[in-house]
Amino acid sequence: MKLNRTPLKVTAAFIFGAIIAGSVATATTNSVVSSVVVCADNRTQALSLAKSGVCATNKTAIEIGSNSINAKSISALVTPSVVSISVKTTAGSGTGSGSIYKTSATSSYIITNNHVIESAVTSGTIKVEFADGSEIPATIVGRDRMYDVAVLLVKKGNLPVIALGDSSKVSVGDEVLAIGSPLGLANTVTQGIISALNRPVTAGTTDSTSYVNAIQTDAAINPGNSGGALVDSQGRIIGVNSAIATLTSGGTSGSIGLGFSIPINEAKRVIDEIIATGKSTRPVLGVVFDDVSADTQAKILQLTPGEGAQKAGIVVGSIITSIDGVKISNRDAAIVKIRSYAPGAVVTVVLTLPDGSSKSYKVTLGSAPAV
Repeated sequence: MKLNRTPLKVTAAFIFGAIIAGSVATATTNSVVSSVVVCADNRTQALSLAKSGVCATNKTAIEIGSNSINAKSISALVTPSVVSISVKTTAGSGTGSGSIYKTSATSSYIITNNHVIESAVTSGTIKVEFADGSEIPATIVGRDRMYDVAVLLVKKGNLPVIALGDSSKVSVGDEVLAIGSPLGLANTVTQGIISALNRPVTAGTTDSTSYVNAIQTDAAINPGNSGGALVDSQGRIIGVNSAIATLTSGGTSGSIGLGFSIPINEAKRVIDEIIATGKSTRPVLGVVFDDVSADTQAKILQLTPGEGAQKAGIVVGSIITSIDGVKISNRDAAIVKIRSYAPGAVVTVVLTLPDGSSKSYKVTLGSAPAV
């Protein structure tokens, strides 16, 4: 499973905790001057101001607005909303993680990675284990291989849902917690920072490649963390943990301080579409890239008739150099950046034309069913 082909000699691998033999686990911040204690309802996660800094027994005290993360309070708040996922098939079994996304009186939706549950799509069983140790069967609502997102349904209601953050407003250096079940060890919390943003990452196989405009973190992430939550200093999910980097030589596995999460803003569109329809869509630029030069540039080999690139007047043989001001160094970087948008978005694409000149185009992205 390859990290987008950068000069770094690393491999990006999915972090599903495989048990079977031979299986490979595949903005700007505001200045803060003070903090305040609020109370989070243990069931609904609703926040209310603490009176004299004290919360009722059915609520968890959490300090927000401070310059550093309160790992103990955030862990207590978020852990009940993060679950362990076990998958069993005729080929073997494995573990992953997930977060409770929506709940009603009778059922709840859980979000995870597609690669966690993919082996059980046609046969096998999926079970979800909650923070209290109870287990319940789950069914697949829908999944998207290209975004590595899946939604499960459990017949259990009134569960504590995870609070949603805004991944467009996080910054490099922000403190975060990664919560999940690495190596099957449920309710594991690790702490770190956001190391980089908009990191183009590809993982998976030729037939099932996921493209992620990832949040990079040094919080320890290991096999089994797949699908778990990356949360901010207020306990809000800002990313779905999906992959780790490993050294290409020496067969090193496990965390080396390079973990990658799907930004929640990107994942949310796909999740909401799956919950509403069972399916999801992806944005389309309307080009086919040249595979020969894919490692070093995003050269357009042909245009898709009737799609945005052709309508905008883009010329075959041109090379994409930036999209909305983000430098594009190769084909995978172009694909990852386009996938970070919703269908119908208008993007500014700068190209080097076949004659060597540079030109900017406004392109309206089309829509296609996800696969």
